[in-house]
Amino acid sequence: MKKLEVLEKVFGHNSFRTFQEEAVDAIVDGKDLLMILPTGGGKSLCYQLPSLLMDGVTVVVSPLIALMQDQVRGLSENGIEARTINSDMSEEERQVVFMELKRGVVKLLYVAPERLSSMNFIEFLTTLKINFFVIDEAHCVSEWGHEFRADYRKLGLLKEYFPNCPISAFTATATPKVAEDIQKALRLENPVSLRGSVFRDNLKIYSEKRISSGRTQLINFLNAHKNEAGIVYTFTRKEAEQTAAFLQSKNFSAHAYHARIDSAVKERVYKDFLHDRIDIVVATIAFGMGIDKSNIRFVAHTSLPKTIENFYQEIGRAGRDGLDSETLLLYTKGDEIQKRELMNSVDSEEYKEVLYGKLQKMYHFALSGSCKHKLLGVYFGDKVDVCETKCGSCLKEPVEQLDITKAAQQFLSAIYRVGQKFGQNQVIDILRGSKSEKILNFNHDKLSVYAIGNDRSKNEWGMIADRLFELELVNVGEHRALKLAQKAKDVLKGTLKVWIDEDKIGKLAKVIIDEEDEKEPKNELFESFRTLRRELATENNIPAYIVFSDKTLVELSKKLPQNREEMLDIHGIGEVKFERYGEKFLNLSKELASE
Repeated sequence: MKKLEVLEKVFGHNSFRTFQEEAVDAIVDGKDLLMILPTGGGKSLCYQLPSLLMDGVTVVVSPLIALMQDQVRGLSENGIEARTINSDMSEEERQVVFMELKRGVVKLLYVAPERLSSMNFIEFLTTLKINFFVIDEAHCVSEWGHEFRADYRKLGLLKEYFPNCPISAFTATATPKVAEDIQKALRLENPVSLRGSVFRDNLKIYSEKRISSGRTQLINFLNAHKNEAGIVYTFTRKEAEQTAAFLQSKNFSAHAYHARIDSAVKERVYKDFLHDRIDIVVATIAFGMGIDKSNIRFVAHTSLPKTIENFYQEIGRAGRDGLDSETLLLYTKGDEIQKRELMNSVDSEEYKEVLYGKLQKMYHFALSGSCKHKLLGVYFGDKVDVCETKCGSCLKEPVEQLDITKAAQQFLSAIYRVGQKFGQNQVIDILRGSKSEKILNFNHDKLSVYAIGNDRSKNEWGMIADRLFELELVNVGEHRALKLAQKAKDVLKGTLKVWIDEDKIGKLAKVIIDEEDEKEPKNELFESFRTLRRELATENNIPAYIVFSDKTLVELSKKLPQNREEMLDIHGIGEVKFERYGEKFLNLSKELASE
């Protein structure tokens, strides 16, 4: 079959997305490939389709077992012979796959990078007809990336063992420096280089300073996504469990997921989420990379991620089907300080400095009032215009600027008076006239700046501190001690004014949960198709999105096809899917149309 025929009959698409066809052509032509495409851009199709056009088996290197299993399950639903060999399988199960590979039954084989460190496995692969290798999540190769893994770095040896076998490397997140390192480490030879735009036009990005625990802000956000699938990322396992319990108390269908949960519970939560039996997973970063669920409508972070790469990859879980989705980032300066301290355990000073720099850029991204999509573009070396309507910064109504120079001088003076040896909380307590034990023990109640700022709340002073960090007037030293930057002197002398958006001070006291502020529910036709999808998924013991994506259901509810030909014109419905599920959806479509 030709590529367009495979695209339509097997994958159910009438046309390629941006750069997909170029990637397919490069692989079929036997060239090395480096493709950087945002999550949801359709990277998987770029190597799955050419595998069907070529003789032999495609070996796909993937970092997580769950991700491999999802890919294999999805391919099987499309009638494609795919297998995985992983550590969760018994020796007997692995031997069955080895036999199928020898017989030439398998088209795509998914393995972890660690398996390619085994010479026995390498020798077995040399007995097969391999058409090309795929390195998924290729940023893990680079020491300049955010998820460096030594076993990925060793994959450069593939060119020694299989000199005539092309390599295709894929990732959603890579700065120009990381991309260069990937190419060098994998020894790609004059690769076709394709870089998709960082801009996700179906994704709205909101960023807010976390107030107290942030639970009120989280509830306000989730109220707009009732009965929709989403992920809430937390920093710690304890926070994941507490947040999930809190959401359950507010009648949200939510469950915690982290590395320490009992494996049986973890597996149940994972499957319930895939099958749409629960709406929200509250998780540490142990969850997300290995999930291929296309109908996630929102992602929320309750604290600052370590890097912009992490953030971009995690919000990329939302809206993979191309439908509108939203993300919320809650943060404080304390998040940055806490994560910086955790990085102190890194042995390599050079790598530690790389991580420090990435964390600082993440914090400035969260703080910035500039277009979030444009900031992402700048970071990843992509030219992105101001989005105008797709981020909180651009959607924000113009506000008055408030002169907070006097407050800034008070804050900076307090840092100076305590010898730049104390953290933010102590500085604020001094300004507000606290009588805490720590204040009295250090005689900070005797300082000239003591209680000069008692007209402001602790939250207001926290926002002022954030503004000083944003303007790089203050830095954090050892043990979280605040340090004055060089240009802080200009503020203290009165030659440099400090301004802040007026609403940043005013809104702190009036964050209210509005339980009635919800989006209109999706139309009834969509819900009817969704119910049928859930029933079929349960009946076949597969995730709901593998039956049909939300995007397919939306199109079904709009067009209500009345025959096979009209069904096959719907996005995501190929001949294989129609044979499996088409009749039931077609019958429902006719029924809904008659009503």
